[in-house]
Amino acid sequence: MTVARSVALFVVAALFEIGGAWLVWQGVREHRGWAWVGAGVVALGLYGVVATLQDDANFGRVLAAYGGVFVAGSLAWGMLADGYRPDRYDVVGALICLAGMAVIMYAPRSG
Repeated sequence: MTVARSVALFVVAALFEIGGAWLVWQGVREHRGWAWVGAGVVALGLYGVVATLQDDANFGRVLAAYGGVFVAGSLAWGMLADGYRPDRYDVVGALICLAGMAVIMYAPRSG
């Protein structure tokens, strides 16, 4: 699997997971109703499916690496969907998480 395909899968997974969690949040916290919650639950399930499409067979590695994408993606989602303005520490922290993701997922390994 190419790094580009792997990164694309992480982005799609983030859209489903973060979007799903946001839909649940909107349904419950913003009182938009159970249809929003249900859509969120479906999206969260699809996130789980997309995560299995990574070529690496190590569940722990894939999910740990995805954690970095989740951190950065959550900040980006907040900016786009809720008008959140991250400060420099948010940005630096997200960049550190993405660097960690790259090391975990794409470092050359023997065997």
